[in-house]
Amino acid sequence: MRVRVSDELCRRIESDIAEGRLVPGDKLDEQSLARRFSVSRTPAREALLRLANEGLVKFRSRQGATIASMTPQRAIGMVEILTALEAEAAGLAARRMTVAERTGLREIHEQCASAVHTDNTARYVELNTAFHQAIYAGARNTPLADLVTETRLRMRFFRHQSLSRPARLAASFGEHALIVRAIETGSESEAQQSMRAHIIVGGNLFADMVASIKSE
Repeated sequence: MRVRVSDELCRRIESDIAEGRLVPGDKLDEQSLARRFSVSRTPAREALLRLANEGLVKFRSRQGATIASMTPQRAIGMVEILTALEAEAAGLAARRMTVAERTGLREIHEQCASAVHTDNTARYVELNTAFHQAIYAGARNTPLADLVTETRLRMRFFRHQSLSRPARLAASFGEHALIVRAIETGSESEAQQSMRAHIIVGGNLFADMVASIKSE
């Protein structure tokens, strides 16, 4: 039971980070978490330790735990890693996706059009996650999917915020269209190239956002 409670705490804290309710530098402590979620301090401590292992939380002497910040140098490094992982996943998906999976990816993409036309960032973020997860599933490489998911998690707050920038939704949607076409036609190299270009554009915005936030 304790493991399940700490897992739920992690999930909710990660959601707070992703949605901007917690930002780099915000403090966390066992007592306030236990009180907020009506649990004991033990699962709260376990959740903080797990988040620290994932790089989302940082412990400092006499300051307790805080939401981890990120240097521009680290941000650029993570973008480079994510670019390589996402491009490989897209290439594998172009080779391995079934007809039904390709149809499902197309349907997600078409749903994104409505979010773009109504400038619904929250909905687009949700569909963007589903879009990329469909590609990871179609790649049929669990270790690769785990690595890319972990990397995206550490970048999630900044990447979600970047989608709220003017014209970014429409640009992202257009980039997705190229990826979908490449996967539907089974072109591994084109899928890799289109995904690489897509991640680099978003990654540049991500790095710029990190640079604009004062490091700890």
